[in-house]
This record gives sequence, structure tokens and C-alpha cells, in this order.
Amino acid sequence: MLVLRPITKDDFAALKEVAKASGHGFTSLPVCDDLLESKINRAVESFEKDVSAPRDEGYLFVLEDTNTGEIVGTTAIEAAVGLDVPLYHYHMGKTVHHSSTLGVYNTVDILTMCNDYTGATEICTLFLKESHRSGLAGRFLSRIRFLFMAQHQARFSNRVIAEMRGVSDKNGHSPFWQWLQEHFFSIDFPTADHLIGTGNKVFISELMPKYPIYANLLSKDAQAVIGNVHDKTKPALRLLEKEGFEFRGYVDLFDAGPTVEAQMDNIKSVRDSRLLTVKIGKGQSVDTYAIANLEVNAFKAVFSCDISIDDNDDTAIIDSELASALNVKCGDSIRILKLS
Repeated sequence: MLVLRPITKDDFAALKEVAKASGHGFTSLPVCDDLLESKINRAVESFEKDVSAPRDEGYLFVLEDTNTGEIVGTTAIEAAVGLDVPLYHYHMGKTVHHSSTLGVYNTVDILTMCNDYTGATEICTLFLKESHRSGLAGRFLSRIRFLFMAQHQARFSNRVIAEMRGVSDKNGHSPFWQWLQEHFFSIDFPTADHLIGTGNKVFISELMPKYPIYANLLSKDAQAVIGNVHDKTKPALRLLEKEGFEFRGYVDLFDAGPTVEAQMDNIKSVRDSRLLTVKIGKGQSVDTYAIANLEVNAFKAVFSCDISIDDNDDTAIIDSELASALNVKCGDSIRILKLS
């Protein structure tokens, strides 16, 4: 069985393996022992906090194969981004150059650096090992965060964002960054990517151009990737679009990948999730459900079709093995969401 749970300090070695497997452009999991340890410690503290409003909490979950003990994936939520360390984006806009005397009217795309998403909740760090990418595990990792958020809404902002990995080649080189490197920086994309992942963001404000960039001055290759995602990120983007997330012109400073956003109340999985009361027995459904308990520090979630739902009394029948995995008993409440 695959069980999602909060990360613990014992998961360091497993998280480092996931970080190595994630590759270039996955800045939220840098291959750096100190940073990974700090991320785990912060997550442990966040799950233990008594929170009435979002601040600097970071909730990092791991997906464990209970048969082998292997950590096969991660997913995370940042409660409120940009409060302590600025969160930068480019916003895509337009400017008009018009001369009635000459009969000239040109509309030009521009990129303006901003901090517009300060205070928003960010879903991030979704990664699943290649060995488990068939089936519903990826969809589960993406959508289970919304069950946690639906149950504990005071911990999060109503504005929710997701930064999608932009286009880069197999060596981690970004066409967009290549142009910035040539004109403003002297470091390659993997180096900049690593600095961001380790929290060294001062160079952004020091070296990044302070004025809007005219997109038509960029190389053709750089222009072509603005707002586009890495091939491996396309399935994740499609899932978020089905949830109601939209692209509103904000892109990453380094690879120009899109950031998508939604209001918490409008996220499909938040709206569609249900609270049911547990009964222990033999359950079976033609559909597969994400099923989660209502805890914070002791949060557990699975996906299974071994559940029967009675809409008349809002109950769910699950067997003792599933109840044990979720750490619930007869009479407890669970939150569910149909995955298939």
C-alpha cells in the first residue's frame, strides 16, 4: 500500500535520493545536506504548530510504499510565500509605441519583475519516482494536498499558486536563462538554479535588470519558451488546469516557466471533497478514492477502491487494514475525493 504522511527526521536519506532523482530545475529539492535537513526540520515544526493564520510554515509530505519502506514520492505546501525572502516573478505585459504623425502603431510584449504573489500559498515539490508513474499515484500526489488544505483552511491563504518547471535541455540549460546570462550574469543555469535552491537569492536583486525587458529583444529561442513548461511537467500542469488553476501572465525569472493560480474556494478538489463517518467492514467501489484522516501532525492518506459509500447517512465502509493505515477507527471522520 502507498501511504502519504508528514516527513520525519528519519527520512533524510530517502529525501536526498528523491532530490538526486528530481534533476535540474527542481529548485525546491536541492541536493545539499544542510538545506535538506533544514527543510525537514522546518516541516516537522510546521506540522506541530498551532496555527490560526498562515506565516512561514512549510508542509512536506512523503509517499511511502509500506511493503518495502521505500519513499517513492514527495509533495508539499508552502503556507505563505515571500514574507521573509522575496518571491520574484516576471509579469508579462504590453506597451504601445504609437505615432499618428508617422502612422506607426506597434504593440510590444514586456516582462516586468514583481513580487505580486507575496503571501500566497504555494503547492510545490511534487515528485514521483519513475517506477511508480503508471496508475493513479501522480494524480493522488497532486490532489491530496487539496484535501489537507480543505480540512485546515486557517493554515493557508485563499490565493493558491503553483510554479511550473520551464523548458530546459537534458543538461539543465535554459534558452531563456542563456539570454540573461549573456547580458547580465556570468553563471550558467544549473549554477543559478542551485543558488536559488540553497536560498541564495541576493544576486537576483543585485544583477537582475531593474527595468522591463522588451521580449522582442530576446533571442528567438528565449522568446519561444516564455510561459511554456518542461515536457515532464506537462501532466502536472494538465491536472492543475482541471482543478481550475489558470495562467495569468506570471513566469519564472530564470527559465520563464509559467506560474498558475486559483482561489482556494474555486479549486475543484476542495469543493468536491466530502467528510464521511467511518464504518469497519468490507468495502468495494468501481471508483478509486483519495482517503485522508483529519489530523495535522498525524496526517495519513491513501488511495483505494476498497471503500463503500452510503450517501443516506454519509458513512464510508473500509476494512481494518485501510483503517489501520489511516489510523482511524469506527466512528471517526475521514475526508474523501474521487480520483477516477
